[in-house]
Amino acid sequence: MKYSRIAVFFFSPTGNTRLAAREIGRRLGELMAAPVDEFDFTTPEARQDRHAFSPDNLVVFASPVYAGRLPNKLLPYIREGFCGNGAYAVPVVTFGNRSFGNALMELRCELEHNGFHTIAGAAFAMRHAFSDRLAPGRPDEQDRALLEEFIRRTAQRASLLTAPPAPVDVAGNCPVGPYYTPLGLDGKPVNFLKAVPKIAPERCTGCGTCAQVCCMGSIQSQAPWNTTGLCIKCHACVRACPSGARFFDDPALLSHLAMLEQHLTQRQDSVYFL
Repeated sequence: MKYSRIAVFFFSPTGNTRLAAREIGRRLGELMAAPVDEFDFTTPEARQDRHAFSPDNLVVFASPVYAGRLPNKLLPYIREGFCGNGAYAVPVVTFGNRSFGNALMELRCELEHNGFHTIAGAAFAMRHAFSDRLAPGRPDEQDRALLEEFIRRTAQRASLLTAPPAPVDVAGNCPVGPYYTPLGLDGKPVNFLKAVPKIAPERCTGCGTCAQVCCMGSIQSQAPWNTTGLCIKCHACVRACPSGARFFDDPALLSHLAMLEQHLTQRQDSVYFL
């Protein structure tokens, strides 16, 4: 089958998912001799657009994993912003060395419900958004080799298709069930839903970078010390601040982070499904 375009969509607050999605799109375009379009819907402004496709389109759709599922604040856009119209799709998730849980299955099911035919799927381990001590150096050489293998096999399968296949069989439960309950250092559940990033005024230069990267639009460039809306703890503002002025000090969140750093030392492998 010949494809008229490959479209790459990604939500990537700290850049890891963007890295994987762009590489998948770039290499698929090369192997399949098809033009590639990229769409970054990380910011609220980008999520105002609606997208429709045709049966000769191949769509790569990538998201980070949040507590074993897709980010809950992203789900309305995934459900309402895309109309497959019989296009083929490749769901991809990235995770920070704990588990990708049901996120890949959830994304596959959402895409199928929106009129896509999923033909391949993958979950790639990346450095955790919370800490450089979690999955440090990922993706590494082993991950990149697996990514290239996944891309080549996906391109081959997509090119040989003559009719829509059954939904790709990925790991996970359907229905997906509840989100993972975060635990503290003492092993007990913790709740940090109301935690927001703080700012060290002596370090802040007022550059506005944190406001630009906030995926919820909850930081105002004129008053960056005041988070006025939802915070999904993506750590985009912490990672992007050029002067290191952004941080979290919520005790429950820090306890959860300490638990992760203590127990998530064993390598979790990236995996793909065809």
